[in-house]
Formats: sequence, C-alpha cells, structure tokens
Amino acid sequence: MDKIELINKMIKANPKDANAWYLLGLEHSQNNNISEALKAFSEALKYCDDSIKNEIITALSSLSESSCLNKDSMPVDDGENSIYLNNFDSIENGENNKDNQTSGELDFEENEDESKLIPLRVIEGKRRGNVPLDEDTDKSVTFSDVGGLDELKETIRMKIIKPFSSPGLFEKFKKKSGGGILLYGPPGCGKTFIAKATAGECKANFIPVHITDILDPYFGVSSQNIRDIFIKARAKKPCVLFFDEIDTIGFNRAKLSSENMRPIIDQFLVELEGIDSSNEKILIIGATNMPWDVDPALRRPGRFDKLIFVMPPDVYARKEIFALKLKGRPIEDIDYMTLAKRTELYSGADIENVVEHAVENVIGSIMKTGIERKINMDDLIFAIEKTKPSTLDWLRTMETYIKYGSNSGMFRDVEMFLKKYRAYLDR
Repeated sequence: MDKIELINKMIKANPKDANAWYLLGLEHSQNNNISEALKAFSEALKYCDDSIKNEIITALSSLSESSCLNKDSMPVDDGENSIYLNNFDSIENGENNKDNQTSGELDFEENEDESKLIPLRVIEGKRRGNVPLDEDTDKSVTFSDVGGLDELKETIRMKIIKPFSSPGLFEKFKKKSGGGILLYGPPGCGKTFIAKATAGECKANFIPVHITDILDPYFGVSSQNIRDIFIKARAKKPCVLFFDEIDTIGFNRAKLSSENMRPIIDQFLVELEGIDSSNEKILIIGATNMPWDVDPALRRPGRFDKLIFVMPPDVYARKEIFALKLKGRPIEDIDYMTLAKRTELYSGADIENVVEHAVENVIGSIMKTGIERKINMDDLIFAIEKTKPSTLDWLRTMETYIKYGSNSGMFRDVEMFLKKYRAYLDR
C-alpha cells in the first residue's frame, strides 16, 4: 500500500483531519500532481488550527513557486507518452497538411485510418478568465430561514441591509452603499449561511469565492484571478461577494514565512480600495474563524471596517436547529426546548454531531436486540452528555488574545459575551 492510498484511508475515516489532508498535499506535490495538491492543501486549511496553519500556507506558496512551468509548449497525453502540438509554417502558406493544428483541432483526411489517430485527452480545469461567478445567485434565502439570532440579525440590518437596500436617505448624506463586512466567530456557527441570507435580504446576487478560485501554480495568475473576480462582480451589480476563510488570502503579512503570498494580499487590498477601484453597490463579506490572523490593513476603514461577531446560537436557535436536524427521522415525542437548554454554547455543527451520535446509538441497539425502535429523549440526552461544545477552545483562545494581544477594543462584543458565559468557560 503506497502512502497516498494510506492517507486517503485516514481521510475517509476522518474527513476533517487537517494533518492527513496536509500530508496528502505534500505527497501529491512531490509527485508533481499540482491540482490534487492544491485541493488537499485547501481542505487542510478548512479544518486546521494555528499549529499547522503557517506550514500549510508555506507549502501552498512553495507549490506556486516551484510549479512555474514553460507555457510555450503544452504536452498532450496519448495514454503512454506525451506529444507536443506545434504550429507549422505551412498553415500560413495555405498548405493542406493532415498533421497541422488549426484552432485547437487536428485536420485529417476523410479516409484516414482511425487506428493511426492519436487519442487526445481533454483535461478540464479553472484557468485565468474562467472564474465561476455564477455558482449561486439564489435570492430566496432570507433571515426568516435563519433560526434565532435576533440580536445579530438586527445588527446586520442596521449596519448592512438598510444602507444597501434603501440608498435614498444615505445618498442625501453622501453615505455610500456597499463596502466590506468581516464576520468572525467560532467554527460551525453559520457565518456562510448568514452571509447568504444577507444577500437575500438585500435582493442582490450572492457570489461565493473559494480559495481554489484564486490560487494558481503559475506566478502572477493568482493576483490576476482576484482582479478578474472583482471585474466580473462589478458587472453584476448589485451583488454580494463572499470570501470564506478570508484569513487564507488576507493573512497577516508580518507573519508570512514566504513572500509568494504577498502579491496576492496586495492585489486584494487594491481591489477593496484602490485609486481605480469602484465597489459601489458591491457588498464584500469575509468570514473567518481566526480574526487575529487577518492582516491589519484589511480591517482599516474603507475595507473590512465593520466587524460582526457571529456568536454560538442562542437557546431559541438551538431549539430550531434540533427540530431541523431531527426532521424526517423516526422519533418519539421530543422536548426541543429541554435539549436546547442543555446545549449551551453548542454550535450548529455540534448539535448535528449530537443527533448523529444519538442515531448511531439507536441503530446499534436495534442491531443488538433485533427490535426496531425510534429515537427518544434518553438517546439525545445521552449523546449530549458524551459531547461538549467545540466553541470552548475558540472562546478561550479569543480571551487570551484580547487579554494579551489586543488593546484597541476591536473585539468588545466578544468581551461582553465572555463575561456573560464566564461560568461555562471556567469548567
């Protein structure tokens, strides 16, 4: 069994194992499999913590630097060997040669023996100029689809939606609509869904941008991809550009161990607010679990100047999440409010994990006894007792950062939240 096959088995057992994704990226990088390496490193960034994040970013940068290939000749795989398609002078002279390549096609005589034809394999991929900005333009998701979080909704309405959807009053005072918003908070609390609902409330196109849409192994193309994204977004006004895990492309430049990512960050800053950049009626939303790693230049006024803390769901939101996750499953009478009260500080992802644990216990019981039954309250309470909120680690990290690393008052909302839930953090 080779290393890649072994690592793939590890990932299949635990799809959120950042270390396994990182090792898989290294193996693909050593085998010069650039696309698979980029995909593996991107997955590693989704689930990693601070301990390996810098290593992953360094590996991505090294991959970009080492993969600058000669574009003048393009190899085409014939199954065993690679051939090179060249332009012939005979095309200009009007000669009819069956081996000539014209407009990406090979011309053959009608009676050509098919056994002599060289099979060409088409490799599809995202290249410069093909940034997919139409992935999700559904405007039907609104705040009515977001359970609970009334305080957060009201904050977003006042800071984002009103200036964007009712520009008359704001134009009178020369207040621009659009701009940048940074959503931050623990993982699994619905930052992506809230961003999509915000776009629905604004009645604007929702355009998600992933790191794989930006990073490219060829030097300089990643920066151009960012420029292309903004150019196409400006042609689709009004719209919401959503950058998930923005710390991966807006990483603090003072912490960079490689200079290869710096041009990407610089280009991003220019597009957000540059001399030739006009983002009127474009709302740019970034989401991150690690706001302390975002470059300070991104957080200044004119760029991501509004920071909104997406806290763990409140008791009413948790009640609705339990109802949603149990919908369609065989269940007995369930007291959703009791479950919600017993899962303080649980994220939406944590609640889904509780339900999955309960389902596994029920299936295991049925397989042992041979008697089929439904999910009941005891199964769910037992699952809650066997789990704990994943948000605790993030909140403790944030508490340390506020205490020792930040004196600007930028994260005052988090400070107030930490004071409110001090008893849970000290357990």
